[in-house]
Amino acid sequence: MKIAIGSDHGGFALKEVILSLLQELGHEINDVGCYSLNSVDYPDFADMVAEQVVKGDAEKGILICGTGIGMSMAANKHHGIRAALCNGHYTASMSREHNDANILCMGERVIGPGVAEEIVRIWLNTSFEGGRHQRRIGLFS
Repeated sequence: MKIAIGSDHGGFALKEVILSLLQELGHEINDVGCYSLNSVDYPDFADMVAEQVVKGDAEKGILICGTGIGMSMAANKHHGIRAALCNGHYTASMSREHNDANILCMGERVIGPGVAEEIVRIWLNTSFEGGRHQRRIGLFS
């Protein structure tokens, strides 16, 4: 699967952990940055990942900042994006099963790397249930 990933400086260290996991799992990755701990503006990276998902250049996206809140808010302004802020197993699975989230958002200052890796594995391996949930997603437009 092709996955676009981005972070700001507050999510940089966790992004590096997740990049290693994605490589280990055999995914094709497009890392849009940031590439250091230097301060940057998170909406720029949310926009780059969201645009790749909307255009079909990536099947899914992952965004990481300090809390995940800013990234999810910025990504969700794009039509066709369903960015979900996940902080545990349940939110990761429900964001896929019921909401067909196409971007996963996480906060480096909220969860540790072990939990983040579990969230990513669950999120990538959980399918959308469709049915009544598809109708509800259709109401987003």
